[in-house]
Amino acid sequence: MISASDTRAAADGAEPATVDWRAAPTAAEAAALYRPPAPYPVSPTRALLRAIVNLERDLITLLPAEAYRALDFKLGSSRRGIYMINAPETVRLATGARLDDFPKNDLMVGALKPVVGESIFVSSGALWERQRRMTEPAFGQLRINRAFVHMAGAMADGEARFDAAAARGERLSLEAEMSHLTADMIYRTIFSEPLAPGIAGQVFDAFARFQRAVANVELRRLLFSPAWQEIPQPAPARRAATEIRNLLAEMLRARRSLMASGSCPDDIAADIVAARDPETGEGFTDEEMLDQLGVFFMAGHETTASVLTWAVFMLSQQPGAVSRMRREIDAVAGDGPIALAHIKRLAFTRAVFRETLRLYPPVTFLARVAMREGPLGALTLPRGAMVLISPWTIQRHEALWPHADRFDPDRFSPERESEIAPGTYLPFGIGPRVCIGSGFAMMEAGLILASLIRRYDVETMAPGRVRAVARLTTRPARDISVRLRRRGGA
Repeated sequence: MISASDTRAAADGAEPATVDWRAAPTAAEAAALYRPPAPYPVSPTRALLRAIVNLERDLITLLPAEAYRALDFKLGSSRRGIYMINAPETVRLATGARLDDFPKNDLMVGALKPVVGESIFVSSGALWERQRRMTEPAFGQLRINRAFVHMAGAMADGEARFDAAAARGERLSLEAEMSHLTADMIYRTIFSEPLAPGIAGQVFDAFARFQRAVANVELRRLLFSPAWQEIPQPAPARRAATEIRNLLAEMLRARRSLMASGSCPDDIAADIVAARDPETGEGFTDEEMLDQLGVFFMAGHETTASVLTWAVFMLSQQPGAVSRMRREIDAVAGDGPIALAHIKRLAFTRAVFRETLRLYPPVTFLARVAMREGPLGALTLPRGAMVLISPWTIQRHEALWPHADRFDPDRFSPERESEIAPGTYLPFGIGPRVCIGSGFAMMEAGLILASLIRRYDVETMAPGRVRAVARLTTRPARDISVRLRRRGGA
């Protein structure tokens, strides 16, 4: 565990004390653990006032203390009825045995449709089954051994950019840089070639504008809109979504041209173009191809980039954890290239990322809608009720996690991981629709974190102003500005 004395010693340049992964922190040690940025639980009235004052379309600030202490309950008063379920057994019911009774919520679907259309990420029932069958070969391309070559190439190019910025003493947008890295990695995995620098900037800018503008969390809609009412997205969100799809269409046109020439590599893009429904023999239309590529691109870079942003920020505040990571990386990989075999052995580095996923899950809320009136666990829901399954609250719940709001990577140590109750850790979702790219994301994040921490010291500008908000992903409310310094010999 990281104690206050460990942190001070590391800050003074001394070696931190030896860490015992077997021991959970005492109450005094837990109090000294780092509490990363998050709203403090307050009463429902104060939570509502806080959300209004912050002027953010952000459900995190609207959550009362009850969300972190109660299991299944009705959240406030609204026209449709909003119910939050934190109990793992209730969550398993809604996402497994009774999945058809609780499809994805209309607000979530409406928010994502401008980018991913009727893709596998938002569809339900027979349409989802058809798409899953057709995209199965493409999902196979996310095999780690095959993808790691693309990851390593993108990381090498990223280090060249970071070295130049460090030499100039340049301030960088942490979120933009993590987005560029992960976008390049997933692009190379999909299209077998690097993402052009100009395109990378356009992709990040378009996704950032879409997230800021999309009306997926808006008090008026949450409190007063009936279920299944189609509410159009704001014009800025529609424009950003159109730009994202135009960029994807341009990439797809280039791939079709390559396929026509007979020199097309075997990759995700080729599989999407060649996909056929095994029952009908029909392929995807052009719009459907864009839908599926939108899912791969958004899930492959946007969600991982948001978690990496939080991981690097927290590490910039925790020199003790950085020292431990560096000792581990040196012991496993030395000063040579970080290989796939090394990533699998970086246990503490992986624990840091898993703890970041717990504190800042990429998808803050998995909203569902009740298709019919009836019971769900101890609750009785009206038809059309919104059911909020929140990795954010479940993974910070005081009854489910010890020292729930503290940064403690050692909770994922081999000795302590058995203490984690089943169904309380769901950063990649749960049930039949759990994220199929979780292995890809873990390997991608391991490479990026190990490479960055070994090579650079990270200084965050104004860390006290960092605040989390829930948009499409769990993001910083404002840009996090950092300066990198190249370490001697790294």
